[in-house]
Amino acid sequence: MEIDALLEGARAGTFPPCVVLVGDESFLASRAVDALRKAVVGDGPRGFNEDLFEGRGAKAATVVSAAQTLPMMASARLVLLRRVDQMSPTDQASMGEYLASPSESTCLLMTAEKLDGRGKLAKAAKKSKAWVDVRPLKHGALRSFAQNEARARGHALLGNGVEALLDALGEDLAAIDDALERLSLFVGPGVAIDAEAVHACVTRVRADSIWLLVDAVGLKERDKALEAASSLLADRQPPLRILAMLARQLRMVARMRQALAEGLRGAEAAKQAGAPPFKAGELGRAAQRFRLADLGRAFETLAEVDMALKGSRRPPETILQEGILRLTHR
Repeated sequence: MEIDALLEGARAGTFPPCVVLVGDESFLASRAVDALRKAVVGDGPRGFNEDLFEGRGAKAATVVSAAQTLPMMASARLVLLRRVDQMSPTDQASMGEYLASPSESTCLLMTAEKLDGRGKLAKAAKKSKAWVDVRPLKHGALRSFAQNEARARGHALLGNGVEALLDALGEDLAAIDDALERLSLFVGPGVAIDAEAVHACVTRVRADSIWLLVDAVGLKERDKALEAASSLLADRQPPLRILAMLARQLRMVARMRQALAEGLRGAEAAKQAGAPPFKAGELGRAAQRFRLADLGRAFETLAEVDMALKGSRRPPETILQEGILRLTHR
């Protein structure tokens, strides 16, 4: 199943009994989760007809039992299993067996950054058409995303506007979405968005500040990390966007580690990591600084900070700074 088809159906109020979101594009995954939640349980209070499980430590029998529970005073219920890839192989296989005969009154939604295509869960997800890729968008797909988001707000995004937007924000979907919301207000209803509007409204992110933050996290240099984050905040970058950019760069570092381990070097390694060739040296040095265990802990912390930024009433700047303190703890 394609992500666009899944979102279109959810917005129309329909949903499949099982969905397996696979990939590390957190913006698309979050959008799919939100759309399916609204389609299944609506805008009412959560609790009666929604269950949340984390893959690490979760047992398939418990998740399946929740999925087979009948909804209470409603027509459907949602069961969300995050990071199913962190379940044991046996439990993953059991989840794959459930996909063969799922409850029609439940939407079982599973997420994973990566799943072994040879495993029973992956095979079952693909066979039942529950598998949905949420990988980072590239090139034409990225342009289409920006233009579709502008169109949804009632604007045409002109060619030079697309180029200016992507030049300023890169592949950060959350930042593109946020920028288009501001551009919509800036140009007014129905007015086309061009490069001039983008230059007037969208602040270009300083790549050097992001890499300073990544390097400081890798070296556990707390003061430098806080200074880099403060610089980005001073540039009026929202904390959630700073977090998304940091996560994106760290995913790139993780892919660079893998590329180097496979024997690739230089531009070829950078390409596999999803970076331009001139980033090869920078990425290579970052990959040497981060051990695999460090990256794992960093991604867990980023996920927790992301949830706090989206659900807490505390000042977002404070939440971000506390997250950086955790990332740089020795």
